[in-house]
Amino acid sequence: MAAAAVTAVGVIAALSGCASGSGSGVTTLNFFQFKGEALEDFNKIIADFEAENPDIKVVQNQVADADTIIRTLLVKDKAPDVITLNANGGFGKLAQSGVFYDFSEEPVLQTINPAVQDILANLGNKEGEVNGLGYVNNANGVIYNQDIFEQQGLEVPETWDEFIAVCDALKDAGITPFYGTLADSWTGLPSFNALGAYPSQGDFWDQMRAEGENVGPDSEVSFQKDFPEALDQQYELYSNYMQEGYRGKTYDDGNAAFANGEVAMLLQGIWATNPIKQINPDIRAGIFPYPATNDPGDRLLVSGVDVVVTMGKNTPHKEEAMRFIDYMFEKGVIEDFAASQNMVPSVEGATLGDDPALQSVKPYFDEGKITGFIDHQIPPSIPLAAIIQQFLFNGDTDAALATLDSEWAKVAARTIPVTGD
Repeated sequence: MAAAAVTAVGVIAALSGCASGSGSGVTTLNFFQFKGEALEDFNKIIADFEAENPDIKVVQNQVADADTIIRTLLVKDKAPDVITLNANGGFGKLAQSGVFYDFSEEPVLQTINPAVQDILANLGNKEGEVNGLGYVNNANGVIYNQDIFEQQGLEVPETWDEFIAVCDALKDAGITPFYGTLADSWTGLPSFNALGAYPSQGDFWDQMRAEGENVGPDSEVSFQKDFPEALDQQYELYSNYMQEGYRGKTYDDGNAAFANGEVAMLLQGIWATNPIKQINPDIRAGIFPYPATNDPGDRLLVSGVDVVVTMGKNTPHKEEAMRFIDYMFEKGVIEDFAASQNMVPSVEGATLGDDPALQSVKPYFDEGKITGFIDHQIPPSIPLAAIIQQFLFNGDTDAALATLDSEWAKVAARTIPVTGD
């Protein structure tokens, strides 16, 4: 733990030392970048940008534990000029605090899919502002083997009943529908996020925060009141359609089994397709949203903004920083980045890569039928992954939802201020 603290301090000192400035007519921008696997992609973007803008030098600072380090830099008034972060609940809290620039009047905002910006807005902005720009997006859905579906004469299900019928048809054909990987507790969350997205539309999370420590079975909204069907559906998939021994298998085990054609589907997301293709480059894997209702028109694809771009509220180099950001959002630039990362570009009209998984989720982005990850709305101090893992072991819906409400109330009692007359 002490070593980690030393490392964090060293990184912060290094970043603080890379203060942006001007010299010989060249402005240096500090580019804070959280995504390790995107290091080379951003190096290329920077090199191409600098070639077109010789008056600007961009220094990429790629850091681990970005959420902690960016908070420390902001507290020290050392905000980098341009920042990328994962759009999670932590980003939303920072945005609400007013530390980031307001992009409301910037033309680049008008090029971005409004549904992507809605996901960011639901995480949080300072009131009346737009504090982040969605760059690339992931997709959380059911990964399916297109060859197996075609061989079995199966169509992508559009309703819950059709989904269960597909699972039954696969079992009858001697094919395991899903590969469970609960040895890694977090792997229960993708299906929780996808199925729980349906009862939590509208202002559900605002109401939950308003209820605060009063959340429970008798409050206006609660996990106990609104989530029983979602958890029952999740347990049905796990208890009836997984391989033997799914409790002891890992995420890597699941990717390998799917890549080798041992199962027809994975309850994962588009992030799993790269490791799957490293094992079997020829696999045809698509993605469909969980059809949680029996109305095909209700289908929603859960998507997270994998990379959000922002900058410090008071950067001394706004004009140069915006030039770099505008360049990042040019169609050709974002298309190349998204294809390399196997993500969906946020710019409207941008072309997706030819990966079947990307192509299969394109209609949902085009139609704006996407919604955010609900675990981004749940305080990180609530042990959500462990609660869902235990629920998937024992199937006790009532106990799991009561625990979630109790944990929410405890956090609210500590952190949400009480208002009133």
